[in-house]
Amino acid sequence: MMSRRQGETILIGDEIEIVIAHIGRSRVRVGIKAPRETPVMAREAKLVREENLAAASPPAEAVSRLMEVIRPSSRISGPRR
Repeated sequence: MMSRRQGETILIGDEIEIVIAHIGRSRVRVGIKAPRETPVMAREAKLVREENLAAASPPAEAVSRLMEVIRPSSRISGPRR
């Protein structure tokens, strides 16, 4: 844990800087400066994204069954009369 006042900064390594921008009654507003290649997001947003991706991915066995239904039969049949 680290105590900071409004306007003070926390450094993480040489490239990440966290600034305490505002302290309210129940919230703290922080500013984060980091390299573009470093993802910065709220944990809640990451969890929701992961849940959405998992829900959108069909189970492998469902895809296999669907492919069996869609794939044309490998047997060759002559013209029907």
